[in-house]
Amino acid sequence: MVEQTTTTPVRLAEIRDQPLSSDEVLAAVSDPAAGGTALFVGAVRDVDGGKAVTRLDYTAHPSAEAELRAVAESVAARFPVVAAAVVHRVGELKIGDLAVVLAVSCAHRGEAFDAARALIDELKATVPIWKHQVFDDGSEEWVGTP
Repeated sequence: MVEQTTTTPVRLAEIRDQPLSSDEVLAAVSDPAAGGTALFVGAVRDVDGGKAVTRLDYTAHPSAEAELRAVAESVAARFPVVAAAVVHRVGELKIGDLAVVLAVSCAHRGEAFDAARALIDELKATVPIWKHQVFDDGSEEWVGTP
Protein backbone atom coordinates (compact mmCIF):
# COMPACT_ATOMS: atom_id res chain seq x y z
CA MET A 1 0.00 0.00 0.00
CA VAL A 2 1.30 3.46 -0.94
CA GLU A 3 0.83 5.97 1.87
CA GLN A 4 -1.28 9.05 1.30
CA THR A 5 0.31 12.46 1.76
CA THR A 6 -1.62 15.50 2.87
CA THR A 7 -0.39 17.67 -0.02
CA THR A 8 -1.91 15.70 -2.86
CA PRO A 9 -5.51 15.26 -3.97
CA VAL A 10 -4.73 11.59 -4.66
CA ARG A 11 -6.46 9.90 -1.76
CA LEU A 12 -6.16 6.30 -2.89
CA ALA A 13 -3.85 4.60 -5.41
CA GLU A 14 -3.45 0.87 -4.91
CA ILE A 15 -3.01 -2.44 -6.65
CA ARG A 16 -4.84 -5.30 -4.94
CA ASP A 17 -5.34 -9.02 -5.28
CA GLN A 18 -8.80 -8.81 -3.69
CA PRO A 19 -12.18 -7.76 -5.20
CA LEU A 20 -12.58 -4.03 -5.79
CA SER A 21 -15.35 -1.75 -4.52
CA SER A 22 -16.74 1.19 -6.48
CA ASP A 23 -18.34 2.41 -3.22
CA GLU A 24 -14.92 2.64 -1.56
CA VAL A 25 -13.46 4.61 -4.47
CA LEU A 26 -16.44 6.99 -4.60
CA ALA A 27 -16.21 7.57 -0.85
CA ALA A 28 -12.51 8.38 -1.18
CA VAL A 29 -13.21 11.31 -3.54
CA SER A 30 -16.24 12.67 -1.72
CA ASP A 31 -15.62 16.31 -0.84
CA PRO A 32 -17.83 19.36 -0.17
CA ALA A 33 -15.79 21.35 -2.73
CA ALA A 34 -16.67 18.89 -5.51
CA GLY A 35 -19.69 19.63 -7.65
CA GLY A 36 -18.95 16.82 -10.10
CA THR A 37 -17.58 13.32 -9.70
CA ALA A 38 -16.76 10.95 -12.55
CA LEU A 39 -16.50 7.22 -11.85
CA PHE A 40 -15.02 4.65 -14.22
CA VAL A 41 -15.41 0.94 -13.61
CA GLY A 42 -13.62 -1.54 -15.86
CA ALA A 43 -14.92 -5.11 -15.72
CA VAL A 44 -13.80 -8.35 -17.34
CA ARG A 45 -15.91 -8.91 -20.44
CA ASP A 46 -16.78 -12.25 -22.03
CA VAL A 47 -15.52 -11.50 -25.55
CA ASP A 48 -12.38 -9.83 -26.88
CA GLY A 49 -11.43 -9.57 -30.52
CA GLY A 50 -14.40 -11.76 -31.45
CA LYS A 51 -13.19 -14.62 -29.24
CA ALA A 52 -14.95 -15.85 -26.10
CA VAL A 53 -12.91 -15.14 -22.97
CA THR A 54 -13.07 -17.68 -20.13
CA ARG A 55 -10.81 -15.86 -17.66
CA LEU A 56 -7.85 -13.58 -17.36
CA ASP A 57 -4.96 -12.90 -15.07
CA TYR A 58 -3.44 -9.51 -14.33
CA THR A 59 0.22 -9.31 -13.36
CA ALA A 60 1.94 -6.15 -12.14
CA HIS A 61 5.59 -5.15 -12.02
CA PRO A 62 6.80 -4.36 -8.46
CA SER A 63 6.98 -0.66 -9.43
CA ALA A 64 3.38 -0.59 -10.68
CA GLU A 65 1.74 0.82 -7.55
CA ALA A 66 4.22 3.71 -7.35
CA GLU A 67 3.72 4.34 -11.06
CA LEU A 68 -0.05 4.23 -10.62
CA ARG A 69 0.21 6.93 -7.95
CA ALA A 70 2.54 8.99 -10.16
CA VAL A 71 0.01 8.88 -13.01
CA ALA A 72 -2.80 9.94 -10.67
CA GLU A 73 -0.68 12.78 -9.29
CA SER A 74 0.24 13.91 -12.81
CA VAL A 75 -3.43 14.04 -13.82
CA ALA A 76 -4.30 15.88 -10.60
CA ALA A 77 -1.59 18.46 -11.36
CA ARG A 78 -2.90 19.09 -14.90
CA PHE A 79 -6.62 19.25 -14.10
CA PRO A 80 -8.48 21.12 -11.32
CA VAL A 81 -8.90 17.93 -9.29
CA VAL A 82 -10.35 18.13 -5.80
CA ALA A 83 -9.76 14.42 -5.15
CA ALA A 84 -8.74 11.31 -7.09
CA ALA A 85 -8.75 7.60 -6.30
CA VAL A 86 -7.76 4.56 -8.35
CA VAL A 87 -7.44 0.84 -7.62
CA HIS A 88 -6.44 -1.95 -10.00
CA ARG A 89 -6.77 -5.64 -9.38
CA VAL A 90 -4.19 -8.33 -10.05
CA GLY A 91 -4.47 -12.10 -10.02
CA GLU A 92 -7.05 -14.37 -11.63
CA LEU A 93 -10.32 -12.63 -12.53
CA LYS A 94 -13.56 -14.12 -13.84
CA ILE A 95 -16.07 -12.65 -16.27
CA GLY A 96 -17.79 -9.70 -14.60
CA ASP A 97 -15.09 -9.12 -11.97
CA LEU A 98 -13.92 -5.52 -11.58
CA ALA A 99 -10.40 -4.99 -12.90
CA VAL A 100 -10.05 -1.25 -12.31
CA VAL A 101 -12.08 1.40 -10.50
CA LEU A 102 -11.27 5.08 -10.48
CA ALA A 103 -13.01 8.30 -9.58
CA VAL A 104 -12.16 11.96 -9.87
CA SER A 105 -14.01 14.82 -8.24
CA CYS A 106 -13.74 18.42 -9.38
CA ALA A 107 -15.71 21.62 -8.92
CA HIS A 108 -17.53 20.99 -12.23
CA ARG A 109 -18.65 17.88 -14.12
CA GLY A 110 -16.77 18.58 -17.36
CA GLU A 111 -13.48 18.82 -15.51
CA ALA A 112 -14.23 15.57 -13.68
CA PHE A 113 -15.02 13.74 -16.93
CA ASP A 114 -11.85 15.05 -18.60
CA ALA A 115 -9.61 14.17 -15.66
CA ALA A 116 -11.11 10.69 -15.26
CA ARG A 117 -10.61 9.95 -18.97
CA ALA A 118 -7.01 11.13 -18.78
CA LEU A 119 -6.43 8.97 -15.71
CA ILE A 120 -7.70 5.73 -17.25
CA ASP A 121 -6.01 6.39 -20.61
CA GLU A 122 -2.63 7.16 -19.02
CA LEU A 123 -2.90 4.26 -16.59
CA LYS A 124 -3.54 1.84 -19.46
CA ALA A 125 -0.69 3.31 -21.52
CA THR A 126 2.03 3.57 -18.89
CA VAL A 127 1.51 1.57 -15.69
CA PRO A 128 3.23 -1.85 -15.96
CA ILE A 129 0.21 -4.09 -15.49
CA TRP A 130 -0.17 -6.94 -17.97
CA LYS A 131 -3.24 -8.95 -18.91
CA HIS A 132 -3.12 -12.64 -19.81
CA GLN A 133 -6.37 -13.69 -21.50
CA VAL A 134 -7.52 -17.29 -21.85
CA PHE A 135 -10.11 -18.05 -24.53
CA ASP A 136 -12.65 -20.86 -24.68
CA ASP A 137 -10.92 -22.39 -27.72
CA GLY A 138 -7.82 -23.00 -25.57
CA SER A 139 -5.79 -20.16 -27.05
CA GLU A 140 -4.38 -17.33 -24.97
CA GLU A 141 -2.70 -13.96 -25.34
CA TRP A 142 -0.78 -11.40 -23.33
CA VAL A 143 -1.88 -7.76 -23.60
CA GLY A 144 0.14 -4.69 -22.63
CA THR A 145 3.51 -6.40 -22.28
CA PRO A 146 6.68 -4.54 -23.21
